[in-house]
Amino acid sequence: MKTTRTEKDSMGEVEVPADALYGAQTQRAVMNFPVSQQRMPVRFLMALLEIKKAAAKANQDLGSLSEAEAQAIILACDRLLVDKDTLLQHFPVDVFQTGSGTSTNMNANEVIAGLANRMEDIVLRPNDHVNCSQSSNDVIPSSIHVSAALALQDHLLPSLQHLDDCIMSRATELADVCKTGRTHLMDAMPITFGQVLSGWSTQIRDNLVRIKAIQPELHQLALGGTAVGTGVNAPPEFAATTCRYLSEEQPIDFHPTPNPFAAMSSQDVAVALSGCLKTAAVSLMKISNDLRWMNSGPLAGLAEIRLPELQPGSSIMPGKVNPVIPESTAMVAAQIIGNDATITLAGQSGNFELNVMLPLVASRLLESIELLGSAARLLGDKAITGFTVNHATIESALHRNPILATALNPHIGYLKSAEIAKQAYAEGRPVLDVAEQLTDLSREQLSQILNPVALTNKLD
Repeated sequence: MKTTRTEKDSMGEVEVPADALYGAQTQRAVMNFPVSQQRMPVRFLMALLEIKKAAAKANQDLGSLSEAEAQAIILACDRLLVDKDTLLQHFPVDVFQTGSGTSTNMNANEVIAGLANRMEDIVLRPNDHVNCSQSSNDVIPSSIHVSAALALQDHLLPSLQHLDDCIMSRATELADVCKTGRTHLMDAMPITFGQVLSGWSTQIRDNLVRIKAIQPELHQLALGGTAVGTGVNAPPEFAATTCRYLSEEQPIDFHPTPNPFAAMSSQDVAVALSGCLKTAAVSLMKISNDLRWMNSGPLAGLAEIRLPELQPGSSIMPGKVNPVIPESTAMVAAQIIGNDATITLAGQSGNFELNVMLPLVASRLLESIELLGSAARLLGDKAITGFTVNHATIESALHRNPILATALNPHIGYLKSAEIAKQAYAEGRPVLDVAEQLTDLSREQLSQILNPVALTNKLD
């Protein structure tokens, strides 16, 4: 059997795999961009297909497509959307392609037409029918917004909320467990686990607020702008009608952008969202490193907590167990920070009427959302929920902490308190004992002043 078939486009003939649904323009892109073997994200491709489906409905309503043509496109899109597991086999174009994403848009147009032509007694053309009233220049930015909006709603926001729930559950449980605070990695005044975790919770909640604030901008789509934002070859009602049909299929109310020129020539919304994702990644990095430090040891480190033991930690040192979930989360955070730098640079590539790094923006933005959501849920379930507190270690360090002398400042002054702290440290004695020796305060007074738990309640 022949392994290829001949397809033709405006540039001539091309040999295409015999069983491929796509055609000549996709094959040219496959040959032109053998760069990374990274394909466009499945979420992005699904959003693109949903847009094609909604556009077909709008074009039928507006008389740009016949009922048979529109229904063939809709049926083909539905068939592809159901078969998510094999979707990528129909979309072989590399992420590092033409900057407008035209190769991926035409890939979708050809696949939809190819599948429709096989299923129906009809002849659909990729450009004339599937791409009717559209351009890569408005469809690809719209697909970025739709896929990112759905990924936030379905994946990231629930995961961050779940992480916060895990943190606050432990904060309530450990509200009165006092430990040594640390600044500059050095012993500082006491703090409770509840207070530590409340700080983590506020970080996560603030990130949720920031991300939710940008959601309405993602719901504005560039559809209807076509080539340069002027809407050439599209009916005036096309954008609104397509958005209406798209919103009927999705749990989000999408609507046309008030200014397609900005939506097509820039990626400012994606850049802003990426900045929010980076901030959330920084928060997760901070929490992960706190967990790693508190878990360090178990003999030569802080050993304040014990994280769940999930797997052997060394191929050579028997019995070693490492904080693998915080480490994984920290690597995710590093990747997201790198993605943000990439998206920032890509956002600068809006030359006149079109940004020309759209596939890269789509790929890295969705990767950041997916990674952040997955890491947040794992951090909550496999690290924060399951860690245990080493009470003996914490209490021993707490009462020997010379920095407790800080509480004596209002009673005897900074210099005298410093003298007590230094002597307590040098002699390895509790501050209480040294203060009783060097001040006129009674042991009862000193016990009240230097009570670690009471010192954590100064804001109450």
